[in-house]
Amino acid sequence: QVQLVESGGGLVQPGGSMRLSCASSGSIFGINAMGWYRQAPGKQRELVARFISTDIRYYVDSVKGRFTISRDNAKNTWYLQMNSLKPEDTAVYYCNAFVSGINYWGKGTLVTVSS
Repeated sequence: QVQLVESGGGLVQPGGSMRLSCASSGSIFGINAMGWYRQAPGKQRELVARFISTDIRYYVDSVKGRFTISRDNAKNTWYLQMNSLKPEDTAVYYCNAFVSGINYWGKGTLVTVSS
């Protein structure tokens, strides 16, 4: 059983930056099936960024060049650095990990981009 806990959400002005963290209760060493999703009001949950391999990441087109996913294996934590935030980035952000055939989700953290 793996528990994921997000942190770092809140209110930010357009053009601002924010970093989300996802802490795992289990080791993430060697696991690449980890990422971030988001769900905006009235919309379906979408994949934002994920690890493909140790050195390769995937980003949805709308965040390319603005968001960066990274990890710290020693802390069993991965991050989503979000820069140049736009109002359309407003959503609940969820971290996700697929471990031993099970899909794990955090409870989500709300990011609101507004002036």
